[in-house]
Amino acid sequence: MSIPVFIAWLRRSPRQRKWAYLGVGILPFVISALNLDAAFVTWPAWPGYAKGIVVSLLDTLAIAILVTSRAPLKKLPFLLIFLAYLFAVALSIAASSLPMSSFFYLFQVGRVLLIFVAVASFAGDPHAIRWLSFGLALGAIFQAVATIDQRLSGVVQASGTMGHQNLLGLMLHFVTLPLLALLLAGERNKLIMLGVLAALVAVALGASRGTVGFVAIGIVLLLTFSLLRRSTAHKWKIVGLAVVAFAIVAPIAMISFQERFTIRPVNEGSDEERLAFERAAKSMWSDHPMGVGANQYVLVANSQGYSARAGVIWNWASRSANVHNMYLLAAAETGWPGFLTFIALLLIPTVQGLVFAFRNRRDPRGEVVLGASVTFLILGLHGLYEWVFVVYHAQYVFAIALGIVAGCMRQLKIEQRMRAKAAGAQRPTPVKSGGDAHLGAARTSH
Repeated sequence: MSIPVFIAWLRRSPRQRKWAYLGVGILPFVISALNLDAAFVTWPAWPGYAKGIVVSLLDTLAIAILVTSRAPLKKLPFLLIFLAYLFAVALSIAASSLPMSSFFYLFQVGRVLLIFVAVASFAGDPHAIRWLSFGLALGAIFQAVATIDQRLSGVVQASGTMGHQNLLGLMLHFVTLPLLALLLAGERNKLIMLGVLAALVAVALGASRGTVGFVAIGIVLLLTFSLLRRSTAHKWKIVGLAVVAFAIVAPIAMISFQERFTIRPVNEGSDEERLAFERAAKSMWSDHPMGVGANQYVLVANSQGYSARAGVIWNWASRSANVHNMYLLAAAETGWPGFLTFIALLLIPTVQGLVFAFRNRRDPRGEVVLGASVTFLILGLHGLYEWVFVVYHAQYVFAIALGIVAGCMRQLKIEQRMRAKAAGAQRPTPVKSGGDAHLGAARTSH
């Protein structure tokens, strides 16, 4: 029902599109809390990560943005890579013992593709990116307030409204680093600064070692690359503010870790269990080179004995979890086609984004693209120890970042073509030699 409402609003009030861009940024962080989705089909007890054919308010907003945009698919970078991954997921349905459950994930990837194309349709405009960033900042602030409330209520590992601290932490990669890049590009809005600080506070209260560590690595990499790209006094000021933010957040993280490990001391069992999951996934991949079907890992690992043979602990928490490695999860479920296209979907935008940023050192969009590219790099590293990227909330923020990179790259190419045409039109007509030249001079004199 919201689709025609959104379309009519965007067509009648094109100047109000900024609020749609803000909505795209904030919705991934509030959909669950405000129940802004609906399911045509739902399997709530399904052990996989996609539990139905679901449509959210962000999906309908993206459809409205696409309908009211001009040629959103034209020469769009990364579209073919995304479609290749979508095809690999569709191919895995043939191997699935329950094709409907695998179709749930295919439908989810299709929704994420919509978000990517919608964001790319407006991300070439710095004004639009700014409003999108306001939405991301508000989403981080919303989650920070939720985690603070949980922490004051006695929750040691606060997860905000996302259900698990690892999911929230991975999503906040796509807030912390892109917004920090926007500050490095010259943005001075206090909401953006507050969004970065809120994201760091929420990560610290989650008390996840991996999330805290990878966020710190990402910030250091981003600041280093940005200074190598182009060093300015403003950037050094942002570096100083980042140090102050670390000084504020570090004690919060230390207290959270101390309380977490007082209740549950660190032991070697968790590492051994992680290795057991990986053995199960590798064995599954070896037996099924084309995969067992998207959204099928938990079912197949238990029903076909892979978890038991690999030594995964027999309890509900372990036997209902996916392998803690998003690459092995993709390989086990979607086989070689899904594994290779998934890596391409992460690697190619990362490399091309870094190249774009360093080739366009004086373009502020290069700074924003650098932030997104470093986020992809951190996601790739974090994915070696985490699987939650396949949850649609995490894929939403990935699609937003990918859309920013694609939109900036496409817009720069359009501007370069326009400049080339303008230069060609202004180029003087060459003077002919010999008799024709004298004839032309005579006609001009006459």
